[in-house]
Amino acid sequence: MKLATFVSSRGPCLGVVSGEEVVDLSATGGETTGLPATMAEFLALGAHGLDAARHVVERALRERPAGTVHALTALKLLAPVSRPGKIIGVGLNYNDHAAEVGRPKQSIPRLFVKVSSSVVGPDAAVAIPPNLSKLDFEVELAVVIGKRATRVKEGDAIGYVGGYTILNDLSAREFQFDVTPAQTSLAKSMDGFCPMGPWIVTADELGDGSGLGVRTWVNGDKMQDGTTSDLIFSVAALVAYISQYMTLEPGDVIATGTPAGVGAFRKPPLFLKSGDRVKLEIDRIGVLETKIKSAD
Repeated sequence: MKLATFVSSRGPCLGVVSGEEVVDLSATGGETTGLPATMAEFLALGAHGLDAARHVVERALRERPAGTVHALTALKLLAPVSRPGKIIGVGLNYNDHAAEVGRPKQSIPRLFVKVSSSVVGPDAAVAIPPNLSKLDFEVELAVVIGKRATRVKEGDAIGYVGGYTILNDLSAREFQFDVTPAQTSLAKSMDGFCPMGPWIVTADELGDGSGLGVRTWVNGDKMQDGTTSDLIFSVAALVAYISQYMTLEPGDVIATGTPAGVGAFRKPPLFLKSGDRVKLEIDRIGVLETKIKSAD
């Protein structure tokens, strides 16, 4: 199931994407469905919520009551989780990216934080902060937690995943590489530096998130072309590891890392500038696009 958050006259609403249409989960034909209004609350319902949503969608597509089925192209999509409680990033988690950076494979995950205020949705225009010239792109498979997880075992970890989306881990490399000590979380948490979407594909469809192609284009030129099969630490391993130290809650996001080809390590380096368009694609999820602009 594809779960989206979109703009309506009532404010942000939850919907299910079915082909080129979106079914509003908040009401059908003027009747309240009883489903939660936010993505985190919906994900916390687990299988019960998905079953209820399926019934709403089946009825809506069959009876098509006014105002409940919308053309996807007519809607403005927001980030599926607009303000995650936590966004945990994982650095150097692809073998090919570790190799291009010249680092050995790590024995434990390298973690950092992206603050939730950096989140923007599909087709957002992200402004380059003043005096910054090394803005970089990173396509990432993002794990969205569906159930409260504390010290879970790796073998059970996928049961705590609500679904997956695409995340662009935009990074100000000046703050990550050119200062001592490095300010990684600041470099990755500036306004707009976490484009996410276009929707969440639930874990019952994508399983453990393995074997998915991940790609980036900048102005139509392909920059990254990897696969989640190259992850050093799998989705299950990351959920298990992180949950040993901090409780993961519904709506929390884990950005699982990026494959080789980021701008900072190309020869010559390639950084984003005003007017650039960044397109990210992950198999079986979709496409996330972002426009880059100068600061106002």
